[in-house]
Amino acid sequence: MFTGVGGQGIQLASKTLALGAVIDGRQAMMCGHYAGAMRGGQTDASVVVADEGLRALPILPSAWSAFVMSQEYWEPTRVRIRTGGVVVVNGDLVPEDFPHDGLTAFRFPAQQLAADAGAPLGGSLVLLGAYCALTGLCSTEALVAAMRRLVPPYRTQHLIGNEAALRAGSGAAPPSAAPAWGNHPVLTSSEGP
Repeated sequence: MFTGVGGQGIQLASKTLALGAVIDGRQAMMCGHYAGAMRGGQTDASVVVADEGLRALPILPSAWSAFVMSQEYWEPTRVRIRTGGVVVVNGDLVPEDFPHDGLTAFRFPAQQLAADAGAPLGGSLVLLGAYCALTGLCSTEALVAAMRRLVPPYRTQHLIGNEAALRAGSGAAPPSAAPAWGNHPVLTSSEGP
């Protein structure tokens, strides 16, 4: 589950994960949820990734993990993350004391890493790169390929920076520290991440 405010790149990050998973040979479905406001309003997305066929829309009563760019709309997402779940957090905008009892939180200074990578607007892609490195849900190469397909022609000037942001996030995370596949304690193969 992805959450943040409009303008932070939540929808692009969730689409990039879904397409990246498909590029890696998995099945994926994505559903964006956002308020009427383009910038500053609530924006969430659900992405379901599986190694087998998927049959239903990704309207999730619960999930294994979360991607949190902003604390502003965290609570409705938090209550849907299963105990023992993984939360990847934008440490530049979400305070250290944000409520996450029973969850394993990984914090990354997404805005700072994006700026250092030459992509000051790429915080969500930094966090996505870190999320995928931690979980192994999708390879960095597949994320880069997906992002390149999703960025519209009038925004191609951002391709190099976006790729740098994905790679910066991937490089900042301990690889497979919270694996999505295999013998995950909260996840069975029939549930999918």
